[in-house]
Amino acid sequence: MTAIDAGTLHRLREAAAAAAHHAYAPYSKFRVGAALLFSDGTMYAGCNVENMSFGLSNCAERSALFRSVSERGAGARIVAIAVTNLNDAPSPPCGACLQVMSEFTAADAVVSFTGEQGWETHPFSEVFPFGFRLEGK
Repeated sequence: MTAIDAGTLHRLREAAAAAAHHAYAPYSKFRVGAALLFSDGTMYAGCNVENMSFGLSNCAERSALFRSVSERGAGARIVAIAVTNLNDAPSPPCGACLQVMSEFTAADAVVSFTGEQGWETHPFSEVFPFGFRLEGK
């Protein structure tokens, strides 16, 4: 598991919480924010964006990832992920987001999310042990 110092993890969680305030969730009212920390030290945040056709909605984690790739390419690896919401509910990343992020995540990355008793932090491999993988990744 990547060693992320407490101050960095706190800033990542704060960025996720701030992003949740920008969420567009008129249907579910479930406003989520995510922040990704990359190996080069950059941080990108995103929020969920719903659509009347729920299948066309986008989660906060993928919004943050797609923003990072569109702004600077896909070179750096994600070393830490933080996810939270404004609904005081447990908020681990969904399977779709975990699968998409797995192509960009360092082997020892951590995932921090709001759980039943507050923030939880786990290795990415523990949160998503059986994703589709490319050979050699």
